[in-house]
Amino acid sequence: MGLIKEFKEFAMKGNVIDMAVGIVIGLAFGRIVTSVVNDIIMPPIGLLIGGVDFNELKIILKHGSVDELGNTIEAVSINYGAFIQTAIDFTIIAFAIFMIIKGMNSLKRKEEAKPEPPPIPPKEEVLLTEIRDLLKKK
Repeated sequence: MGLIKEFKEFAMKGNVIDMAVGIVIGLAFGRIVTSVVNDIIMPPIGLLIGGVDFNELKIILKHGSVDELGNTIEAVSINYGAFIQTAIDFTIIAFAIFMIIKGMNSLKRKEEAKPEPPPIPPKEEVLLTEIRDLLKKK
């Protein structure tokens, strides 16, 4: 039972749950960015370069064929268009994360820059200061 208890403690730690939430949000964010790239950014770029769909750009090394038994042999190709698409997705995600972290660091610096009020001295010190001030007046 020790192993099960230890696993339960591990799984219920705040860091593990925070990480799981981050992964789920990251996946959803990745889908949004992929949609922005595929549906908004790439069509105009493809139109500018002559209606090319980046996912269709490839270098065919060996054409597909059908062997004598009727089995289809897939074509062998280097899909550099898919790589371009993925690189653009990565760049946008990296930039968005950079901007989020930059904003968080800016807020953190503002919090650190706030001056803290001086600490309240103990009652004895306040009384001694008052006595000193009264003695100076005499």
